[in-house]
Amino acid sequence: MVERRSTKQRAVTATTHDTLATRAEPSPPPRPAPVGRRLGDVDGWGRSETQRRRIRAVTDPLYRYWFRTDWQGLEKIPTDGGALLVANHAGAVPADAPMIMHGIETELHRPVYGLADFFFRSTPFLGTLWARGGGVAAHPENALRLLRDEHQLALVFPEGTKATGKQFNERYRLRRFGRGGFVEIAMRAGVPVVPIAVVGSEEAMPTVASFPRLARALGLPYVPLTANMMVFGPLGVLLPFPVKLRFRVLDPIHFDVAPGAERYSASRVLAEAEAIRHLLQETLYDMLRERRNVWLG
Repeated sequence: MVERRSTKQRAVTATTHDTLATRAEPSPPPRPAPVGRRLGDVDGWGRSETQRRRIRAVTDPLYRYWFRTDWQGLEKIPTDGGALLVANHAGAVPADAPMIMHGIETELHRPVYGLADFFFRSTPFLGTLWARGGGVAAHPENALRLLRDEHQLALVFPEGTKATGKQFNERYRLRRFGRGGFVEIAMRAGVPVVPIAVVGSEEAMPTVASFPRLARALGLPYVPLTANMMVFGPLGVLLPFPVKLRFRVLDPIHFDVAPGAERYSASRVLAEAEAIRHLLQETLYDMLRERRNVWLG
């Protein structure tokens, strides 16, 4: 069944770093709903502040008491204008994205849009819920509109599902950042990249085994067996371990190029992406050396 999928269908389930690359399969970005027809407080991306308040009410106890989230360098995130937030990613059901979004929205009072796989957008019910909570399909034109035209904060994980699908013995080893599409988007938009190093998410829901054949049959990026399932049973599908989450925001990275070009040097883009990956990797090593243990940070 999987082998008969068309090229276009395979592009729809591509990982985040591929869909952000400028050579991704064309997919029209969502258009803002006409004035007078939009329901409630839903914006042109499908984000609802009412839904975000509900999500924050649920997320806040996890953020403060379950993960005891700690920030370093939060003041480095711009308080106005567009910026592309780039972080490492981990966990079978990753906790890093909702906690980063929650922290920035509650501490800096700025909305954050999460750029993620087309898979979420196309899933019934989950796709709508994901959009209401600030999720946006990771297409170059979507990112460009958010950053350049609307001056928003956008969060992306360049490792994509290669990071969340890896097993526990590979923890804190960053995967390739794709073709560097996120760098080219930041260049085109004329905004900085703000790297965020995350420690703790690798242990929150570690994968001990995976089932690639089952994943292919179901059309999913991966099907994991996690330590949480072994400890908590069915509840472990969604319940993370109460590890200490630490986020370290690094200095914004500005690119010395003119914004607005359709293409930039591929070698320059890849070099910048690799430099950011290396910077995050070294920062992770520093944070791990400083960490007392998984639970206390």
